[in-house]
Amino acid sequence: MMNYIWSGIFAVSILFGILNGRMTEVANALLQGGNEAIQLVLSLLGAMCLWNGLMKIAEQSGLTDLLAKIMRPVIDLIMPGLKRNGAAIKAVCMNVTANLLGLGNAATPLGLTAMKELQIEENTGKTASNNMVTFVVLNTASIQLIPTTAGMLRAKHGSLHPMDILPAVWLASIIALIVGLAVSKFVGNRKKYT
Repeated sequence: MMNYIWSGIFAVSILFGILNGRMTEVANALLQGGNEAIQLVLSLLGAMCLWNGLMKIAEQSGLTDLLAKIMRPVIDLIMPGLKRNGAAIKAVCMNVTANLLGLGNAATPLGLTAMKELQIEENTGKTASNNMVTFVVLNTASIQLIPTTAGMLRAKHGSLHPMDILPAVWLASIIALIVGLAVSKFVGNRKKYT
């Protein structure tokens, strides 16, 4: 679907560039946008490699087991029915930890692993379980204690105080998480009764 959207944007841009006689500006914007995208990827790559490496070390050192124990009461409340020492709860806890640190890009592979483990543990086939839907909400609207990626981008673009957004990030992420989980639970419970 996204391929069609991006293709449509390019086609409309080129069409209006031709109609307005501004094809040079369209071509320059395409080249400049590609250049800026590569610079952004390279600036984020170092942080992503660092945090993915640290998460791998945490997993191999047993820190993930400790995090799973600490977060288990909350995860049990939010996502009931998971195995106490299963791979799914460990993967969910690692994803939540990465999101708490504001590592949205580094949390993506952990989220994919968690979803795969949830699918295996709950044996859902191609259907998403309530816990899988709740995990998507938890992952998407997560609380970020330290918005690392946003702070890094703000610093890269000249912000003198890149972390002065903390109160707004905390408030927005807490509200988004509460509303998202409430809707997820409401819809999940409603589905059982219909």
